[in-house]
Amino acid sequence: MKNFKFAIAWVCIVACSLSNAQVKILDKIIAIVDDDVVLQSELNRRMSSIMKQIKQSNTIAPPEDLLRKQVLDRLISERIQLSIGYNAGVRISDDELNQAIGRVAASNNLSIDQYIDRLTMEGTSLSIIREEVRHELIIMRVQQASIMRRIRVSDQELNNFLNSEEGQLVSSPDVNIGQILLAVSSNASKANIDRVSNQAMDLYQQIQDGKDFKELALSYSMDQSALQGGDLGWRNMAQLPKIFSQEIDLLTLGTVSEPIRSAAGFHLIKLYDRRGGDAKLIEQNLVKHILLEPNALRNKLETKKFLQQIKNQVLAGEDFEQLAKAHSEDKSSALDGGNLGWSTPGMFVPEFEATMNNIAIGEISEPFESQFGWHILQVTDRRQQDFSEEILRNRAQNLIRQRKYDEELQVWLQEIKDEAFIEIKI
Repeated sequence: MKNFKFAIAWVCIVACSLSNAQVKILDKIIAIVDDDVVLQSELNRRMSSIMKQIKQSNTIAPPEDLLRKQVLDRLISERIQLSIGYNAGVRISDDELNQAIGRVAASNNLSIDQYIDRLTMEGTSLSIIREEVRHELIIMRVQQASIMRRIRVSDQELNNFLNSEEGQLVSSPDVNIGQILLAVSSNASKANIDRVSNQAMDLYQQIQDGKDFKELALSYSMDQSALQGGDLGWRNMAQLPKIFSQEIDLLTLGTVSEPIRSAAGFHLIKLYDRRGGDAKLIEQNLVKHILLEPNALRNKLETKKFLQQIKNQVLAGEDFEQLAKAHSEDKSSALDGGNLGWSTPGMFVPEFEATMNNIAIGEISEPFESQFGWHILQVTDRRQQDFSEEILRNRAQNLIRQRKYDEELQVWLQEIKDEAFIEIKI
């Protein structure tokens, strides 16, 4: 009897425990991904968000079961990438997170407070949004780090692209032009061709004498742009017929070509503006420096004073480079007498560049502080260097890399998914 009462009591305890457990179950695991899980609440929240986007775009939604499968697949992929990021030590600071949320708010033409208010009205908590944005930033860094090292662009590949028709579009300038066309039919007699040629030359002379180009285009041009005063807008030079681009290349802003003969007739082309394709002259400084870092035996003030003493030694006639070899704590440049070579904009930290750009050639700067320590520097020469070719190649290389990035990303995502342990619970 005693054992029976104990058994009854145990059943009651178990029943109560199960009842409590059922009450407390608010979520469940729907997928195991390596050492992580995807929860039902996450899938529901993402489904709700995507359905809202589909509705706002007036697009017909796919069948719910198909959409749910796609969303779950995306969540699994994200879990794998987050795991890679955490294991690699990728972390997003609160400042970075706040800036990212600020950009999201700005893209919706809202202040951060307005954005938070809207989220609250839509029933989404700020903590969930912060976590989602944090995950997006980690995934972005993981993708960039993983994909970029898989991409290689050879010199031959770059040269082939620049020599292609598309490569020419990348390198060619855009021009804003107007046109007056005096048409000539394909079976026109020589006398008729000569008459139109003379008329074109007469219009050209009127323009040289100060007659308004657009007014003449309205009156005489037979092109469909006539009612717009002959304006053709912005065109890429590589897309224009060669007979036009060759003449436009010789024009200065505001000038008009002499009559150009084509199969359509005679053209007068006016160059209003030009952008891109010009020489990129960049000021470079030939600079050397001495760096000292505060330490346990020498605080900031003492470091600055010591650097001032070194400057005084240079002013007294001692060799800058020998002093750099003896004292500079920038190991990469000290052995070369503090020489940093020719600079390019953005090469150095802002404090260094500001001092470098505002000092006379040969002058020794006052000691100044940067994130690396205390410096003195000397600019020994300046020059204007044309970086047009380098900028063009960098632009083309970035374009090729971006295309390869999109291709490699899909391959990489499939690879990491194939390597992961995934168990679907639904």
